[in-house]
Amino acid sequence: MNSTKTGALPQHELLTERSLWARLNGWDWLFAVAVVAMGLYAQFVFSEHHMDGYEVAILWGTVIGTVWLGWFFKPLRWYVPLVVLLAFVSVTLYGGRFDAGSEKFLLRYFLASQSAIMWQCALIFLALFCYVAGTLSAWRQHKSGNAFLDIGTGLAWAAAVMGLVGLLVRWHESYLLRPDAGHIPVSNLYEVFILFMVITGLMHLYYEGRFHMQRLGAFVYFFMAVLVGFVLWYSFARDAHQIQPLIPALQSWWMKIHVPTNFIGYGAFCMAAMFGVAELWKIKRPQATWLPEAAAIEEVMYKAIAVGFLFFTIATVLGALWAADAWGRYWSWDPKETWAFIVWLNYAVWLHMRLVAGWRGKVLAWWAVIGVFITAFAFLGVNMFLSGLHSYGTL
Repeated sequence: MNSTKTGALPQHELLTERSLWARLNGWDWLFAVAVVAMGLYAQFVFSEHHMDGYEVAILWGTVIGTVWLGWFFKPLRWYVPLVVLLAFVSVTLYGGRFDAGSEKFLLRYFLASQSAIMWQCALIFLALFCYVAGTLSAWRQHKSGNAFLDIGTGLAWAAAVMGLVGLLVRWHESYLLRPDAGHIPVSNLYEVFILFMVITGLMHLYYEGRFHMQRLGAFVYFFMAVLVGFVLWYSFARDAHQIQPLIPALQSWWMKIHVPTNFIGYGAFCMAAMFGVAELWKIKRPQATWLPEAAAIEEVMYKAIAVGFLFFTIATVLGALWAADAWGRYWSWDPKETWAFIVWLNYAVWLHMRLVAGWRGKVLAWWAVIGVFITAFAFLGVNMFLSGLHSYGTL
């Protein structure tokens, strides 16, 4: 019925979509059953790692979150089982002996943590090459898609698979090295950079598929290649890939939820900065048909910042709770906390200016680009140049 004739207000397109429950099919429910089975296996088979009540709660929160994400972002229905299968194969090949990693072919060259992470690094460079080649082809042929871009997407997925496999296997290896001191691999800069690349890669793949932004892959994976360069330098020059004991300040279950949540925010902010670069390019050269329209790029940039702001806010709250548990106070204006607040305030004002003041275009794009430098200083610069309670992630 025509809303103009009846006087009814037109509904927003999101309100006319079917609910999530109505969109579920048999594969979705099979995925949910598989993830729950993985959770049960992790709880009861790995009980020798002495999971306490908090860790069990984190495990099942992760299970529920993974099921929901798989229902929301359909490719995760194959991504998660594949990652878990490869990690399980690696754990089985180790057979409880850390030195098996240098003896067995699959472990040494593919499924040991360091091997998988090196594959992730190589695949990111290959993905960048294909995205750039695909973008150049789109520019010359005036087409939005081509085989190079599709291959780049496939390589980006492969990199995300190997990166997460590497982290899961590294977790197991930490227990093989020190059965009483194993820990989740988010305790130092090397480990969190791997997590950072996995999260950023997955987020880009979501936005790429959801909003048909394949041609922005060259911008995002150029940034990813810079991260790979740092990881390789940090690994070989500083021997950072060696698994180290967990320092007392990080021996807390809070780390398992605070750090991953934080890096969802970091990943979204950095990806938004690359979208900002693409928007500025399009604004300066509107005839560049190989790029999406500037308004479309900005919309995706806004969505990325909104998601990042949500998770960064949650991570900041979790960090305050952790501080209260560890030091007896929620906030101490430590340099890390101060710069976390500056990052939060920066993106809060960005969102306010877009949603309330109605700002659009070049100013917001530049703001997003500059924002990544503020974020980078909060992440790395504070540890390098300032000292405080969080000075345990130095280079």
